[in-house]
Amino acid sequence: MGKILITYASMSGNTEDIADLLKKSLESLDHKIELLEIEYLEPTDLLNYDGILIGSYTWGDGDLPYEAEDFYEDLADMDLSGKKAAVFGSGDTSYPKFCAAVDLFEERLKECGAEVIEDGIKMEFAPEGKEEIDRCVEFAVRFAERMI
Repeated sequence: MGKILITYASMSGNTEDIADLLKKSLESLDHKIELLEIEYLEPTDLLNYDGILIGSYTWGDGDLPYEAEDFYEDLADMDLSGKKAAVFGSGDTSYPKFCAAVDLFEERLKECGAEVIEDGIKMEFAPEGKEEIDRCVEFAVRFAERMI
């Protein structure tokens, strides 16, 4: 099976909870998973993986969090042709641009030539309750199926 990177920025733990759920789901499908915080990652590290899942919370009115900004900017110089990718994130619907970081990262991945094989998942805060947890698991399963 493929080697998948799950990288994320999380302040309150909500996006990290999603990342943990994705990791557990993908490991059950026999994928090799690495889970790393985005601030400790260089965009060139993405070249070592078959699949890339990027997670970020959205700060303020649709902004990337500070710990993801450098990674996002440096990502612009990357050629990710042939890489399968998707994005996930948490947010707060009381803000006008709910989970805008998901959209920003999806667009950047496409600009870099990555194939975004699953629509981004946007979660209000942390995944709680069966329905939200199932959404995360189904996202991971669809991503794994489309990697083939």
